[in-house]
Amino acid sequence: MSLTTAPPPPSAPPGHTRVRLPRKPPSPEAARLAAAHGLRVSGERPGLSAYARQLWGRRQFIAAFATARMNATYSTARLGQVWHLMTPLLNAAVYYLIFGVVLNTRQHTPQFIPYLVTGVFVWDFFSSALNSGTRAVSGNLGLVRALQFPRAALPVSTVVQLFQQLLVTMGALVLILLAFGQPPRPSWLLALPALLLLAVFCAGCALVMARIGSRNPDVSQLMPFVLRTWMYASGVMWNISHTLQEHHAPQAVVLAFQWNPAALFIDLMRFALLDSFHAGQLPHHAWALAVGWAVLAGVGGFVYFWKAEEEYGRG
Repeated sequence: MSLTTAPPPPSAPPGHTRVRLPRKPPSPEAARLAAAHGLRVSGERPGLSAYARQLWGRRQFIAAFATARMNATYSTARLGQVWHLMTPLLNAAVYYLIFGVVLNTRQHTPQFIPYLVTGVFVWDFFSSALNSGTRAVSGNLGLVRALQFPRAALPVSTVVQLFQQLLVTMGALVLILLAFGQPPRPSWLLALPALLLLAVFCAGCALVMARIGSRNPDVSQLMPFVLRTWMYASGVMWNISHTLQEHHAPQAVVLAFQWNPAALFIDLMRFALLDSFHAGQLPHHAWALAVGWAVLAGVGGFVYFWKAEEEYGRG
């Protein structure tokens, strides 16, 4: 009596790609029995409102996960958490040398150092949220496959972590403003709603990038180039209104730069904190635009991420 082994499954011919067929829907009888006994498909996507409630129910997990990640980020560095502050300050110093001194953009920008540092701090939060959001799901596949929880908690916790870091850098920004002769004024209170709107916008963008990054991990390699181009178009190191007026840019170009959400949130922070940045440098209805961007990104990003909830961690 001889034993034989079953032949291996045939592989796809060269030049052909295997296609994953959709799962066969259950038979009516199986569906009826499942409904009668309260059974549900494993990993089934809940309704949108139920999903939002589940996410809110995990708020303590989100906060704890964000704090743990923040504490672990520079745990092996000698300076530890100081790097949360040093990184944007070093970036600001490099941009000041290149743009302020070499290209002399400071000539037409009053209070150039506070102007630059404000832009760099806000942009650092914005770009880090998009970069980290891209890897929020793909970089935590072990957690996704081991535990059952709303996957939106991962990109949201990333933004919460970065927002905690931003609050620390805002304290340093206040000290820089005072050192350069910028006295406190009531308009500083406007920084709070500007930061909250920015956080909602970044959370929505992180949710979008998390879904894209979960399917295409290579996107994380492309993001630094996209963000660098976006930064140059956002007036982080140069004055948008003065430069566009100097070059007599068409109105459509002016609106494209001013309605750029990154530039809009940066300018709102400058308007709140700097005496030299007046309302005439903001686009018309700037606060309404900021609310619109926050709602569009926050709601749209949440729905976009939720629609692929059952796909994360599979394949």
